[in-house]
Amino acid sequence: MKDILSELEARRDEARMGGGERRVAAQHAKGKLTARERIDLLLDEGSFEEFDMFVAHRCTEFGMEKTKHPGDGVITGWGTINGRMVYVFSQDFTVLGGSVSETHAKKICKIMDMAVQNGAPVIGLNDSGGARIQEGVDSLAAYGEVFQRNIMASGVVPQISVIMGPCAGGAVYSPAMTDFIFMVKDTSYMFVTGPDVVKTVTNEVVTAEELGGASTHTRKSSVADAAFENDVEALTEVRRLVDLLPLNNKEKPPVRPFYDDVQRIDDSLSTLIPDNPNTPYDMKELITKLADEGDFYETQEEFAKNIITGFVRLEGSTVGVVANQPMVLAGCVDIDSSRKAARFVRFCDAFEIPILTLVDVPGFLPGTSQEYGGVIKHGAKLLFAYGEATVPKVTVITRKAYGGAYDVMSSKHLRGDINYAWPTAEIAVMGAKGATEILYRSELGDADKIAARTAEYEDRFANPFVAAEKGFIDEVIMPQSTRRRVCRAFASLRGKQLSNPWKKHDNIPL
Repeated sequence: MKDILSELEARRDEARMGGGERRVAAQHAKGKLTARERIDLLLDEGSFEEFDMFVAHRCTEFGMEKTKHPGDGVITGWGTINGRMVYVFSQDFTVLGGSVSETHAKKICKIMDMAVQNGAPVIGLNDSGGARIQEGVDSLAAYGEVFQRNIMASGVVPQISVIMGPCAGGAVYSPAMTDFIFMVKDTSYMFVTGPDVVKTVTNEVVTAEELGGASTHTRKSSVADAAFENDVEALTEVRRLVDLLPLNNKEKPPVRPFYDDVQRIDDSLSTLIPDNPNTPYDMKELITKLADEGDFYETQEEFAKNIITGFVRLEGSTVGVVANQPMVLAGCVDIDSSRKAARFVRFCDAFEIPILTLVDVPGFLPGTSQEYGGVIKHGAKLLFAYGEATVPKVTVITRKAYGGAYDVMSSKHLRGDINYAWPTAEIAVMGAKGATEILYRSELGDADKIAARTAEYEDRFANPFVAAEKGFIDEVIMPQSTRRRVCRAFASLRGKQLSNPWKKHDNIPL
């Protein structure tokens, strides 16, 4: 018996060593943690239960039978984050560059199947050189199996990807189908074709960082939600995100103890809206003043800054926030902001997370680049996402809500449950100046007349009362009492039951 136990411990020690001391040292020299160190940081201490520690590849081509490592370049299993169950896989770059083989992928597929079956999130820590070339089509088939699991798990359990090293070629499509992607600055990159291929095919000279680094994907492509300074910070933020999310689509979001007064009145909100309707203000100030303890978890902060998305807690429960940002492009809705917000709304709806929408939108961004880029279809994504969402939806219009953008931003007409407006709200087809110039085109030569007409239009329409008279606004509320009113609104909607007509699936304008 002793001999068997000793052999077991020796085999475990070998598996824990990964690719060996030299490769572990090389990993550390790049500022990266090892696969096991990452899992230890991500999960609660002592909670990790590993599967398939001794699995090895079966390839005999190119002398591969001589280079076998227990675990085959990926560590898989489950554990807890603040006591709540998650499944995790962590690719080990010290073993054959973390390359994906048939058995490597089977390990990942196993925990993904278990996650869907048992209703727990999947977190993937990606650090891989890509498909294992020696295995040829077996490796590609293995990728396909993982992709299929990503698709089946979508909307069933939250899927989070953390890119902590290279992620290239076909490997990028698995993270791309997950709900959130985090990257680490300077040590991670994602691209379908690398700099060498780009140079050969298009003659463009570009570095890996420029082509697919963290800055590129958080600011330009919107592939990643956030980028962090190092592995430790990235994993800490993943823990924070998991705390906000339900474990699966059949559970409500978690409720945490809170120490903030629901009845809190914030007098500073009465002066948030500037006297000049064209002066910007920071919508994030309103978000943090509404949230429990002022805590706001923002997603895709660096992309499409004219719209804000993220999570807050109200009375301890997670709520998704979508808000126009007057500080950027006057809060106009454009192609990028539509895509960003639509995906966020659909995520919240899939996982029963209520949605709070804060509106200050002068319209869609005009211009040929927007029209040629398909702003009509992209704007329709956001419209579609809000219209199909069945979760509780509360809307607060703080200032401008003009034209089609008023409709799109979770209006009453898209099944908004409770729609509030501040007294400073202006709900109209367009701004007073533009409306006057159309309505009184024959008087354009007379500046005084036009000024009088503009003032008249503002008095009649640049307020929330016309919409309130028609029932499109449920109540005009005092800004300082917004937290109390919004919390009570969501409390009244906790028992909401609404379902869409049966269909195989919808056909969102992609």
